[in-house]
Amino acid sequence: MTVSTHASHAAPALPRPRGALSAGVIAALHTGRGPLPGPDEVAHAHPFGEDLHLALYTLYELHYRGFAGVADDREWDPELLRLRAALEERFHTALRTHVHDDRRVDDVLAALLVEPTGDDGTSVSRFLSTRGELWQLREYAALRSLYHLKEADPHAWVIPRLRGRAKAAMVAIEFDEFGAGRAEDVHAQLFAELLVDLDLDPSYGRYLDAAPAKVLPTVNLMSLLGLHRALRGALVGHFACVEVTSSPGSRRLAQAMRRTGAGPAAERFYAEHVEADAVHEQVVRREVIGGLLADEPDLEADVVFGIAATEFLEGRLGDHLLTAWRAGRSALRMPLDASST
Repeated sequence: MTVSTHASHAAPALPRPRGALSAGVIAALHTGRGPLPGPDEVAHAHPFGEDLHLALYTLYELHYRGFAGVADDREWDPELLRLRAALEERFHTALRTHVHDDRRVDDVLAALLVEPTGDDGTSVSRFLSTRGELWQLREYAALRSLYHLKEADPHAWVIPRLRGRAKAAMVAIEFDEFGAGRAEDVHAQLFAELLVDLDLDPSYGRYLDAAPAKVLPTVNLMSLLGLHRALRGALVGHFACVEVTSSPGSRRLAQAMRRTGAGPAAERFYAEHVEADAVHEQVVRREVIGGLLADEPDLEADVVFGIAATEFLEGRLGDHLLTAWRAGRSALRMPLDASST
């Protein structure tokens, strides 16, 4: 199956606002003018709340595909950048406050490699593999589309900020993520085909309005770390966390797709990650992190922060999903067939 529709590659429409911050950003992008939220509004917003994070997500998207009807040069609008910096500071400061991990990076990575025995009740992939229903897999795919349809893109920003072993290894992993030279094997393309198998729309940004509040910070974290050279160590930590934990989780999700009859493309996406990320895990630990810290040992705490921040935000999302699904209700803000951007 190949997804090559115009809709899947077009810039998305602007999302629906979720509060004063996101309403101000969306109105300014829609009309090209209008007052933006001020410092007081940002300071009083919840640092992990959906209004702040939809505003930040919308501003970050100007660096990816933008939005239909929004001029490309708004990416570097100084007023939008000033607001983005304030939103980022609120988010980043809150993360630093909530995430404390004084361990060495080797200890943190070793802990990531330990698979809990049995089901400890906190793993979304374990839940989906053993008792997840097709409607829950569809919800999971819809919300993860905000990440997987741009998979590897935010991590690519760190490449010019690395050198030597770390850069060479990072490029090698990204080469695989981008299909190893084959457009049909780009991981974002494989995820679009997974969406089609699940009778979902593969259009970029299609399910943003349906995404619950706790999804947005997990995606914004990648953009925050990727867009700031000062946070290159934390971006490498985030990347390591994703790659180290991906293979066992992907094995369970491939099993879930197979068990529920989701379709061959749906199963293939996760099966592809079982093998690829098992190799990537070794390379990212030994060469990307090893090479980075050989060159810049003072970045070790930032690498640990990137891992810990990823686990913290993913844990919040996992709690939300499992609480909803165990109660037999949707984890999304609106039904899949009602969400549009």
